[in-house]
Amino acid sequence: MGWIDTIIQGILLGGLFALFALGLAVIYGVMKLINIAHGDFIVLGAYVALGISGATGRSPFVVLPIVVVIFMLFGYVLQRTILNYTLGRDILIPLVVTYGISVVIQNLLLQVTSADSRSLKVGGIETASIALPGGLAIGWLPLLTLATALAATIFLEWLFNHTRLGIAFRAASDDRETANLMGVNDLRLYAYATAIALGVVALASLFMGIKFEFTPDLGSSFLLYAFEAVVIGGLGSFWGTFLGGIVLGVAQAIGFAINPGWGILLGHLVFLAVLVLRPNGLVPRSAAA
Repeated sequence: MGWIDTIIQGILLGGLFALFALGLAVIYGVMKLINIAHGDFIVLGAYVALGISGATGRSPFVVLPIVVVIFMLFGYVLQRTILNYTLGRDILIPLVVTYGISVVIQNLLLQVTSADSRSLKVGGIETASIALPGGLAIGWLPLLTLATALAATIFLEWLFNHTRLGIAFRAASDDRETANLMGVNDLRLYAYATAIALGVVALASLFMGIKFEFTPDLGSSFLLYAFEAVVIGGLGSFWGTFLGGIVLGVAQAIGFAINPGWGILLGHLVFLAVLVLRPNGLVPRSAAA
């Protein structure tokens, strides 16, 4: 039963990694932009949820819709005012700009909140669990996280494959110039994509802030997990990204079960193995389509 429990806990942890990665997958899938500040946006979302929850006296779950709306507006404005001007043939420019945004967010949070660790409190759900036969247990919070990641994946798949907006996203991604000739406003479209991506980031922020204590400098770790999940699953595939998060979570859980110092390392090794053996990921975009 020990290994069964390890696999179950790894799958549940993978749900959080999938949430981390889905927002990154949206931005890369539409704009081919690697957002270095992605992990810092996750941390920023947790602090925003903490601030609104503290100011209103409401549960973080209650204020979540407000945080999602704030982040979607923030994403739209950020893309229209800064990121749209970095897009072009040189991939280095958006990398440098988003790195600069990452530095600004980290230092701003340090000035406003200090370096003390914080967490989001939502009552007994952090420790509540469902008892299973054989002495196994599944926590309500990890189960809710996994369900949210699954729902977000289904929504993004529907949005990109069954709506006019999604068709425009895919057209701009595949051939920006031709899409412009067909009347697609790519700059406005990219702002919509970033708004959607940061809405998903807000969801990830909530569950991260409940599960972990967070400080302003943790963004790089969350960016790494998100990037690994996207690459393991396959660039441009939302189902692949979800699967990549699960694979990464299971790998880390197995590593921690073997030795407490091996958890994160084994996740990195699985990422490296997939990168070498299947550089297009487990579910490449063509297969997902």
